Amino acid sequence: MKILMVLFAAAMLSVSAHAAPFAKGDPKTGQTLHDKACVSCHANMFGGDGSRIYTRADRKTKNAQQLAARISGCNANTGAGWFPEDEAHVAAYLNQQYYKFK
Repeated sequence: MKILMVLFAAAMLSVSAHAAPFAKGDPKTGQTLHDKACVSCHANMFGGDGSRIYTRADRKTKNAQQLAARISGCNANTGAGWFPEDEAHVAAYLNQQYYKFK
């Protein structure tokens, strides 16, 4: 069921995310959401503060649409309960802090 939710969310994002998925997001709000819902899981996976998930040489996210899809997938898999605008805030934060996609 979770896989179907992730696929549906990714499909919806691919249709609506032709513009950068973080264009309307607020990085400050995104950082708060990220720190509350993401850091502990990423730290368990990669140690430290978990930021290595974003900075590792073999990172999986290569463009803005993949960033949006990953955030949506994590939201669904962790039960964070974010709305699409929350996902946009987190994408804006991650893009500003780590990815620098246009």
